[in-house]
Order: sequence, then structure tokens, then C-alpha cells
Amino acid sequence: MTTPHAAAQAVFSEAIVKALTPYRSRIESALRSAIVRFGEKTELCKACEYALSSGGKRFRPALVFMMADALQKNSDVSEAAVAVELFHTASLIADDLPCMDNDDFRRGRPTTHKVYGEATALLASFALIASGFEYIALNAKRKEDVCQLALFHASKLNGIDALIGGQYLDLFQANLDRKKLYEIMEKKTISLFEVSFILGWLFGGGDSSQLGDVKKAAFDFGAAFQILDDLDDMEKDAAANRKANFGNLFGKLEAVKVVQEHVRSFQEGLQKLNLTSQPLTDLAQGMTELSKAFI
Repeated sequence: MTTPHAAAQAVFSEAIVKALTPYRSRIESALRSAIVRFGEKTELCKACEYALSSGGKRFRPALVFMMADALQKNSDVSEAAVAVELFHTASLIADDLPCMDNDDFRRGRPTTHKVYGEATALLASFALIASGFEYIALNAKRKEDVCQLALFHASKLNGIDALIGGQYLDLFQANLDRKKLYEIMEKKTISLFEVSFILGWLFGGGDSSQLGDVKKAAFDFGAAFQILDDLDDMEKDAAANRKANFGNLFGKLEAVKVVQEHVRSFQEGLQKLNLTSQPLTDLAQGMTELSKAFI
């Protein structure tokens, strides 16, 4: 018997697949080219390739394309999309290390450090971050006027006050209230969504004066996405004594209400930015439908 939650998960998964499918081949092709640029097949290069070829939805780089396509200016944002996936993969390698989340498997196969060792995995993470900035610069050859803004936001959102700081808070935060949990979400999860939205907007030809609205839309999208993930992981996180879970801290009803508020705000943000994008609209609707299944 199919539960309402399972049915809603299927609907949301279908919405994600539908939204991502048009971009998948472009992303995979660009990533293969990036792997070639790593050069000689040392163990370090093999570790980078292993981590990048572990599958995944390629959600974040697809968002770069979605934002650019919604602007309808026929801009090539391939390198910017690669940059986001390089940043994301680097963060996953680090998250899995024994000194962090100590995970042996990711996406059904051994984590990078289990195959290549902790030292090589750590260096692979560093290498992918550096390559990410290289790819922003490559995309900027066609958009030199936005290079400074793109590099500024990408470096800031990967740094101590965002992605890295969020991982630290997640590891060492003992007492969580709503404000602190949002800080962890914003830094650890939403930051990479924000990079995706910003790079797609800037290299897609968007007006830099509207970056504040772009960041707000990314915040709402990322918050809804993370709280849905928390709802799905409530039992698992409780068993593992992982405290940073919105559903466990504030209850399912409150979590669902907050998800729907963020989705509505995200949809309003798209309208404000004049982004008529079916993939983004489908994702928003999918998150709303999935949230209802938790009630």
C-alpha cells in the first residue's frame, strides 16, 4: 500500500527529474571536460574524478542553467555551472571525512577517503574548490563586467561565514534555538543554492542591482528544500542524536507551515525578478505538494 508520503515523494521526484532532464547532458559533458583539464592521472586527479563521477542529481549546476534560461538572453553559463558542482563535490568530500560526519558510503558506493585515503581526499577537496574559481574566471571571459561580483559572492559563500562556518556550527553547536538553526541552514545548505542563483543570474545577463532579490529567492528556495529534507530525516536524525533538524525541534506541523511560507515567498520572488521559468515553478509546486504529505 502506497502511503501519502511515498506518493508525494514520487511526485516531487518526478518534478525534479522533469526540471533537471534538459540540463543533465550539458552538465555531464562539461564535467567530463573539467576532468580532462586536471591533467596527468595521479592518485589525486583520480580522487577528484571519482568524487565528481559519483552520480547525484546535479541539482545545483542545473539551477545555474535554469536561472540563465529564465532570463532568455541565450547566455552560455556552462563553466559557472561546473564551478558550482566543483564546490558542492568538494564540500561532500570534506563532510564525509572521519573528523566530520565519518561516512563510509555516499550514493551507494565508498566515500572518497575510503578509496584514496584521508590525506588524498582532503587535497582533492582543496583542488576542486580552487578549480571552481578557475571555472568562474573562464565563464567571465565572456562576461568580464560581472567577474568581480561573481568571484566576490562565490568566495564569500564558500568561506568561514557561510559554507565552512555552517559545517563548523553543525559539528559543534550544543544548544539550538530557531535563530541558530536558521544560521546553520543558511551557511551550510543555502549558501551553495545562493551561489547557483547568483552565478546563473549574473552570467545569464541579469541586472546586478537586483542581486538582493536574487539572494532572497535563493534563501527561500534553500530553506524550504532543507526543512523538507529534515522532515524526511526526522527518525534517522533522532536515532543518531543529530540535533539540527527543524522537524524534531519544532514539530511537523510547524515545519510544514514554514516550508509552505518559504515556497510562497520564493514564488513571489520569481515574479518580482520577472523569471518565467517552468522548471523553477515546477520545483516550487513539488515542494508544496511534498510538504502536505507530512501532516
